[in-house]
Amino acid sequence: MAIQMQATTDLKALRLSQERPAHTFSGYIMLLVLLALFALAAVGVATATENIALGGAMVVPSVILFIFVSVGFYFLQPNQAAAILLFGDYRGTDRTSGLRWRWPWLTRTKISTRIHNITSARLKVNDLRGNPIEIAANVVWRVTDTAQALYDVDNYQEFIDIQIESAIRAIAGKYPYDDVEHQEITLRGDAEVVGEGLEAELQERVARAGITIDEARLMHLAYAQEIAQAMLRRQQAEAVIAVRSKLVQGAVGMVEMALQMLSEKDVVELDDERRAAMVSNLMVVLCSERDTQPVVNAGSLYQ
Repeated sequence: MAIQMQATTDLKALRLSQERPAHTFSGYIMLLVLLALFALAAVGVATATENIALGGAMVVPSVILFIFVSVGFYFLQPNQAAAILLFGDYRGTDRTSGLRWRWPWLTRTKISTRIHNITSARLKVNDLRGNPIEIAANVVWRVTDTAQALYDVDNYQEFIDIQIESAIRAIAGKYPYDDVEHQEITLRGDAEVVGEGLEAELQERVARAGITIDEARLMHLAYAQEIAQAMLRRQQAEAVIAVRSKLVQGAVGMVEMALQMLSEKDVVELDDERRAAMVSNLMVVLCSERDTQPVVNAGSLYQ
């Protein structure tokens, strides 16, 4: 029970941050205030020539307020946000683009919410069957929660780079590189399925950093150099076997059809020995890789 309570306390202590709107102001309205203060200061300077006390009472507060207002201006571009802090305490995020203004004692940290595109380095990993392969992926991502990106991880850009590599290694170990029999999902033959799996795997890893994965696709896939030639020969052998199998299946069907038609139309009656010889000759003709040379029998069927 004590362990469970301690775990609950730890989870509360590690509770993720959550973005919320910041209480900031339009910079254009404050710009009008700034111009009004400048005009008031100018009037105070003109008045000071006739009445120093009255002019000073107008100029000094106007200058102080002018400086106070000037410090609070900042700009935000489209798809850019600013996290607002009060003495280190997160007070919200401003996502309104244009000229903005906040109280001078508030600090801000800008962060881009634009779409980012990353192509990972080529990694050497093992597939499901233990074969070393080279693999790389392209990932499209963006920041959707600025508070989590800034304050729940140390550096969100380095964080996603590391998580991309980790997710690629994890997804590569779930599938074989290739399967000639097409009975398994493979990295080479099922790019869409593998891409969706990589996207889901990566999204689960980076969600804590306030990042959304829009797309993840394999960009490079090949056997490692040390086994590339051996795997190429294996693929060629498997392809030859597959072709031979199809040829034999077709030849058997054609021989069976020929014997059946000869028997049904009473063209010739063959005993078991001659039937076997005919089957052998037809199989050689149909399955041979080279053109066969026919031998014409000028005598009887049995000579």
